[in-house]
Amino acid sequence: MSKKRTYEIRLLVGGALVGAMTGAVVSVFRWLLDGSELLRDWVYSHGEGGSWAPFLWFLLLMAIGGILSWIGQKDHMAGGSGIPQVKGILLGKMKMDWLRVLWLKFLGAVLGIGAGLSLGRQGPSVQFGACVGQGMSRLWKTTGLREERNLLTAGAGAGLAAAFNAPLAGVVFCMEELAPKFSAVQILSGIMAASVSTVVSQTVFGEQPVFHLAHLPVVPLGKDYIVFLFLGIFCGFLGLFFNRGLVFSLDLYDRLPLRGMGKVMPGLFLAGCFGFFLPEILGGGNTLVDKLMVTDYEVYFLLILLLGKYFFTLLCFGSGAPGGIFLPMMALGATSGALFAKGALAMGVMDPSLTSCCIVFGMAGYFAGAVKSPVSSSILIMELTGSFDHMLILLCISFCACIVLDMMGVVPIYDSILRRNLRTKQGLRQDLSNHDSGV
Repeated sequence: MSKKRTYEIRLLVGGALVGAMTGAVVSVFRWLLDGSELLRDWVYSHGEGGSWAPFLWFLLLMAIGGILSWIGQKDHMAGGSGIPQVKGILLGKMKMDWLRVLWLKFLGAVLGIGAGLSLGRQGPSVQFGACVGQGMSRLWKTTGLREERNLLTAGAGAGLAAAFNAPLAGVVFCMEELAPKFSAVQILSGIMAASVSTVVSQTVFGEQPVFHLAHLPVVPLGKDYIVFLFLGIFCGFLGLFFNRGLVFSLDLYDRLPLRGMGKVMPGLFLAGCFGFFLPEILGGGNTLVDKLMVTDYEVYFLLILLLGKYFFTLLCFGSGAPGGIFLPMMALGATSGALFAKGALAMGVMDPSLTSCCIVFGMAGYFAGAVKSPVSSSILIMELTGSFDHMLILLCISFCACIVLDMMGVVPIYDSILRRNLRTKQGLRQDLSNHDSGV
């Protein structure tokens, strides 16, 4: 058998193994986060009548703050989203101790997101998969750096696939965002990893998507398409503001004299308070999206949700706590879509039956406007809705949002964060340069 054929078989088998292990890690991660959400609901439901539950909860939040601070000091690669770190590794700009980052990131993300920080689980899931892929390559003694990076990329896609029950989106996101130069065998390895990872995840959680989306009506060709193009532009500008706000938040935290627990405690304290009067903005945001689909909120409350989720996400992410922005962006997009629908209905330019479409399509537009990944955002929403009927309109909305980003000359958010990390945290590269386990 030729060396090329042997390499291809190794990569496919490795992709399947990485997918299985990533699916298991992400499934445990999702299960713990679901349990923490139930715990939060119980605490806030027992917050009246002189109960000790809120007092004990705030003590627990202080303990979580101490642990998150310790994790940040232990390894910088375990903080933040995880996707910029994976991009940095694939570009040869960063190194990672895969085992240490895996368990530190897992612990920190469970505690931080579980406590109610407005952070997502998809970014950490991508990094979990990358850690598994890198670890698999080391234990398997792969043939070189190229094979290791291929398995790392496949693991990253498997992580996103398991987090969303969306295998195709996991593959396309990695090809579009993480590895713009890819080969056919790399695509096959990614598909193998994402498919196996999704099978493991669906075995645990069932085949239902992360969001409980109602059946969406098909958008007819005509004036409604023009309305939704404006939705893409609207969400593109909001995504741009999120992009810039996130980088500003990170810079602001660096300028403030806050260290250790001082960085993470403001977000944890606000999370504890918001649980009593605005619980919709806690956590990643999947609960908020589900509520928007079934509840006709007033305009003023939608504005409160949008601004509250926006600023709370900036506060939480700027602290460096482990957790991503993937899911918060989609929640903000859904809220933006609901606001847009209110305006379109008030002006009489849209049929009321398309309100749910605005909410769902807003997620694609907002995500594309911040990340500049139009194909990934369109395919992800398509998989979440389970319908191919909306593929064309989703692509149109996503590309309109990306055009806004291009016209304003704004760098995609994950690239912005990566550049900033390399610019302001050069010690990260020096600290990790002596680790034998680095890429």
